[in-house]
Amino acid sequence: MAFYTREELKKIGFKSLGENVLISDKCSIYSPEKIEIGNNVRIDDFCILSGDIKIGSYIHIAAFSALFGGGGIIMEDFSGLSARGLVYSVSDDYSGEFLTNPMIPEKYRGVYKGEVTFKKHSLVGAGSIILPGVILEEGTSVGANSLITSSTQKWSIYVGSPAKKIKDRKRDLLKLEEKFIREEKE
Repeated sequence: MAFYTREELKKIGFKSLGENVLISDKCSIYSPEKIEIGNNVRIDDFCILSGDIKIGSYIHIAAFSALFGGGGIIMEDFSGLSARGLVYSVSDDYSGEFLTNPMIPEKYRGVYKGEVTFKKHSLVGAGSIILPGVILEEGTSVGANSLITSSTQKWSIYVGSPAKKIKDRKRDLLKLEEKFIREEKE
């Protein structure tokens, strides 16, 4: 995997760009002037970033993932998206009441938008899909191949299509985060 150099990343024209950012040169980036990237971020091969996206620090977005940020996407610190994860903050209405696709004039479409937020320590498993308006509360963990259609509860684990809470998630990692941040400052 080849990553853009720091100079190449600056030329892309992001709204903001932190330090230690690794983005594959095979990543597709649309409207970079709307994309904010924090520190210590890695985005792998064949990802798509499009629209209003704010990526915090210590984040990994794995290969073949896509963030469609027409309604806004926020990924807070220590969150992550596993391979083939899809995040939609905008979608057509598929009920049959409207025409669909971006080549149709908006007056004939039933588009709905809703900001998607990954709160701190939220993780989304491989092949999962997040729909518009969802808030993954702090510490949410989503199992592979899950469909998230509504917001989650803090420190919970979700699986399935549509996803359902199966149990609470441990918070042990918060002590590790404290230690990590303390050592980073030394």
